Amino acid sequence: MSENASAPKTAITREKLIDLLNEDLSREYQAIIAYVNYSQVLKGAQYMNIADELAVHATEELAHALALANHIDYLGGMPSVTPKPVKTSEKNEDMLRFDLDNERETIAQYRRRVRQCDELNEFSIGESIREILMQEQDHLIALATALGIDPPNPGIAD
Repeated sequence: MSENASAPKTAITREKLIDLLNEDLSREYQAIIAYVNYSQVLKGAQYMNIADELAVHATEELAHALALANHIDYLGGMPSVTPKPVKTSEKNEDMLRFDLDNERETIAQYRRRVRQCDELNEFSIGESIREILMQEQDHLIALATALGIDPPNPGIAD
């Protein structure tokens, strides 16, 4: 058995990581658009605090998008310019649930992405995503609190 035959096969490549980070970037664009929209159209006194918080979330998501675009460029890729679709509603609770679902999916993807970065020895990108994860988890908690529910467990994306 040769040395190479016993070496573990890498399931991820730099090119695949670029593609996945671009999906993450499209998800961040989606979040920016949703948070900007929802922060302005939520109605009712009981939603004013969360509306203000959603405006803050929008600026945090922009910082995430900039970080991801930087990582994609560093890896030799071209950052995406297309957001994932944004759901809209005239119902406050629907908007918050859309955001909650998006944050849950984002966290699951970022948990997976950290492992993939580590697998490629891209530890600084992984560390950056860990920092983003902390904010995304804060967003998830804030949205769940506004909805009066426990934060869902995002798990890890398949």
